[in-house]
Amino acid sequence: MKKLNRQNATSTTYPTKIMQFGEGNFLRAFIDWQINHLNRESDLNAGISIIRPIDYDAIPLLNEQDGLYSTVIRGIDESGKAIEKIEIIDCVNEEIAIYKNFDKYMALAESETIKVIFSNTTEAGIEFVDTDKLTDAPAKAFPAKLTQWLYKRFQHFNGAHSAGLIIIPCELIDYNGDKLKEILLQYCQLWQLEQGFVDWLEHANHFCSTLVDRIVTGFPRDEHQALQQKLGYQDNFMVTAEYFHLFVIQGPKAVEDVLCLKDTSLNIKVVDDIYPYKQRKVAILNGAHTAMVPLAYMAGLESVKETMSDELLSSYINKLIFTEIIPTLNLPKDELEAFAQDVIKRFENPYIHHQLMAISLNSMTKFHTRLVPQLLKYVEINNSVPPMIAHALAGQIFFYGGVRNDEKIALVDSDKWLTLFSATWQKFHAKEITIEQLVSAVLSANWHWGQDLTEVDGLAFAVTSALAKFIKSGVRTALNEALV
Repeated sequence: MKKLNRQNATSTTYPTKIMQFGEGNFLRAFIDWQINHLNRESDLNAGISIIRPIDYDAIPLLNEQDGLYSTVIRGIDESGKAIEKIEIIDCVNEEIAIYKNFDKYMALAESETIKVIFSNTTEAGIEFVDTDKLTDAPAKAFPAKLTQWLYKRFQHFNGAHSAGLIIIPCELIDYNGDKLKEILLQYCQLWQLEQGFVDWLEHANHFCSTLVDRIVTGFPRDEHQALQQKLGYQDNFMVTAEYFHLFVIQGPKAVEDVLCLKDTSLNIKVVDDIYPYKQRKVAILNGAHTAMVPLAYMAGLESVKETMSDELLSSYINKLIFTEIIPTLNLPKDELEAFAQDVIKRFENPYIHHQLMAISLNSMTKFHTRLVPQLLKYVEINNSVPPMIAHALAGQIFFYGGVRNDEKIALVDSDKWLTLFSATWQKFHAKEITIEQLVSAVLSANWHWGQDLTEVDGLAFAVTSALAKFIKSGVRTALNEALV
């Protein structure tokens, strides 16, 4: 069987227009996959130089396959059918190990064709390390490495505005573009770089904050051999991901022009503010996950897919999303509903086996950030408590009782919450406190919620009623009654 490379596979070579910090599965199945599509359907004509920002040799360089690799995209398409699409990505020109080829990395600063920088160095990557020096080869922190490179570019092009770049970080932190720019300016101050460079950095370059969304399941270890036999070539860099993708970029119209996004089939949006899209994702996708976990698990289910195949639980999730979450969000209703339908398809994806217990980690914090804002907004709009969210909150308390069918649940959360739940449930079982007092102990935890939720009119009653039914009759009976 032949190895996947440019000698053995049909491929196109593109001029290097993009530099990318990070070679991991996510960037290759998200950014590079999208660039590959734009090369096919537009005039982008862009190759990528990938920079490996960390000093490790455990994973070989993509250069071993001339930058080529396969993406295996699986999921449910717009027509509701399960699909699998496999394609060879050929937009990667090289991978540079920065700790071994620092000079080669810095030489890219003189490139007239590079217009865009992408990055994903993990959330910890966008950091300021005050011991980094301009003369390090390279500096430790990713923002310091980028400052070194941009300073050389500024010098080489004599501060020309046209040498500025569109810089698009994909790290999972709020307003990542703003944060990256802020740290670069800290390095300017630390290294006492001239004001001319600071002005060029601020005015000739666009730092775009982003929202990225795609489940990348990574290297298909269990089926690698079978996939290679199916494809007829050896590929040690193949990567699997879900069908859905969303890329929201906060930036100027120049982003659309440089990336040739006009009439693209890709789910890429260039917007003035990513916040409504982040709120949409957190509330609908993450909120539904958080609501689903305790109720489905306590109803005897184990995975997201299993939950969505369960008529009762899937009805609950649909009602939660469409009648209680969507009305609280600030985007056009048709856009929100389309996104929600995509979320449901993602939950139903037959190729992804997402265990409920894996999603259950730190559920109390997740409930606070993902569902409490929608709970409060719903109360404000309707002057009543949203019943599905109230059942989700009761489900949290029921789940944190720590037992399902006489078996102990491996709860993972802050020590403060685990101690509180353990103590209050013990008191309840010993009949030292009532169910109302148990619920009140949770809702009145101002240190967590930032307010006393018992003061939300009707909430304590709704949660207590749902929890009492869970304890007496089980989750399924209670949800059946709630959904009538």
